[in-house]
Amino acid sequence: MADVKNKVAENVEGAYYVDDQCITCQRCIDEASNNFKMNENGSSSFVYKQPENDAETKNCEEAMDSCPAEAIGNDG
Repeated sequence: MADVKNKVAENVEGAYYVDDQCITCQRCIDEASNNFKMNENGSSSFVYKQPENDAETKNCEEAMDSCPAEAIGNDG
């Protein structure tokens, strides 16, 4: 389960975040490319934009549910 205390620095403020348990599988990017990106050094994905509509929220929830490392959290 993702830990809000271990968020990666690149996350934008808001409910969704990626923590330091990310294994860079890119599944979140596949599920919600409007909201997740890989950081510059390729060590972690992060939330670059919080969801702004129901479709993006659904995609973020699917990304969180499918994350094999359970590195995506929703603190909302």
